[in-house]
Amino acid sequence: MSPTPPRFWLLKSEPDVFGYSDLVRVGREPWNGVRNYQARNFLRAMRAGDLCLFYHSNARPSGVAGVARVVREAYPDNLQFDPESPYFDPTSTPEDPRWSMVDVAPVRAFPAVLPLAVLRTLPEWQDSPLTRQGSRLSVLPVTPEQFRAALEAAGIDLPAVHPV
Repeated sequence: MSPTPPRFWLLKSEPDVFGYSDLVRVGREPWNGVRNYQARNFLRAMRAGDLCLFYHSNARPSGVAGVARVVREAYPDNLQFDPESPYFDPTSTPEDPRWSMVDVAPVRAFPAVLPLAVLRTLPEWQDSPLTRQGSRLSVLPVTPEQFRAALEAAGIDLPAVHPV
């Protein structure tokens, strides 16, 4: 039985809050604080080994800064239980947690941020919620074709990110 090939995702973060360079610096980080049910469900669908485009939102320019890998599958987001956290959810309990997070680690930084304006020009990205209506979700699925097109546009070879 061969291993399941990775799936692909896009994770958004504001670089002044937590950027790709921060992920490189810490080496591994929980992707927590997601408080949208659709995005939460995407987190729960992630598997260890899946690859993520790390997207800097609300930046100049907004765009993909690098590639990360899921290193721990979904587990309860600890911030939902912390009354001091802005992500506290008083309706969530440890017995029935409402929110999840995954852990991600850096794989490869892009030589420069691949701007959203460039993604919009790529045929593979024409049907993406990110390029069509500027999705506000912080977690989105990405097709293998979109993932490859982003790497190619950034000048990165796929085997350098994930040997095929």
